[in-house]
Amino acid sequence: MGLTSIHNIKITAIAACVPKNEESNYDYNLLTESEKKLLIKTTGIEKRRVARKDLCTSDMCFSAAEQIIKEYNINRDEIDVLIFVSQTLDYFLPATSIILQDRLKLPKTTLAFDIVLGCSGYVYGLSVISSLMSNGNFKKGLLLVGDKSTFSISKEDKSAYPLFGDVGTATYIEHDTKASPITFNLQSDGSGYKAIIIPDGGTRSPWTEETNKVIETQGGIKRSKRNLWLDGIEVFNFSLREAPPNVIRLLEYTNTTVEDYNFFVFHQANRLMNESIRKKLKIPAEKVPYSLTNYGNTSSGSIPLTMVTELSNQLAQKSNIILSAFGVGLSWGSVAIKNAKINCLPLIEIE
Repeated sequence: MGLTSIHNIKITAIAACVPKNEESNYDYNLLTESEKKLLIKTTGIEKRRVARKDLCTSDMCFSAAEQIIKEYNINRDEIDVLIFVSQTLDYFLPATSIILQDRLKLPKTTLAFDIVLGCSGYVYGLSVISSLMSNGNFKKGLLLVGDKSTFSISKEDKSAYPLFGDVGTATYIEHDTKASPITFNLQSDGSGYKAIIIPDGGTRSPWTEETNKVIETQGGIKRSKRNLWLDGIEVFNFSLREAPPNVIRLLEYTNTTVEDYNFFVFHQANRLMNESIRKKLKIPAEKVPYSLTNYGNTSSGSIPLTMVTELSNQLAQKSNIILSAFGVGLSWGSVAIKNAKINCLPLIEIE
């Protein structure tokens, strides 16, 4: 898709749901006290929400969607499309979105499908549902985005476990001919697919007897091929190389500057990475909110979670915002939303 503007789309409301269970990086005892301090200083992540074993991403997204439906007294029969964006599905098949269609008591006429994408998932998902709804055939839609990232990460992986938290979100979108255009810049580079990967479990590399074997790598990191493998240096270099020019090109395409926007909401990767991107783009610090201090890197759900927890009051007034996401795939993108007036509902906490 690259650069494109989509018309007639109104982002009406966003809701987010996190587990009540909280883990502090100050209590992560696989790190020494000095290592903990360095980790927290570098990443900015002090604590994270971790879902219990039987709580799925879809459960959190369901709660967020229900909050929106009840808040707006939405006639469920009028929901035309439901998209679920996640890397942590209920099952290999069927699609989780279709299960959610039934759980949410939406009509059989609802178009429902999954998008399997991580860090960039919210921006990509927003582009897909906006494209579907732009011509007016679909009037109302739900974009459900989130991940139970902690499910796939080894607790003995000191490079990854202290970074990630769990979340599920819902975004209510309506067809509105008076809405300002939403402009996207979407990119991908599959040559870097190994930078963030769960090696085994797909048809390319099915589970074997070796899959659960714990492998110890440099620095005492322990994980199996069932777990997430993260090449932090490669991801850092990729993000700094690709995210800033992606946003710059978006600004050029929309004939706008940094000064024209109230907020820039970045995927909550880590503070060092995001601050480096912010400084490259010369964005004032007060325009870049963070949720990662209290929630960690929440994968595809990090942008809507940040909007709910950090910008609820501000987005109730008309604002110009840019959302920028980057990560697994490798995949990255940004979106410019002008005259946004979004109702960010109170954060839900679930057992």
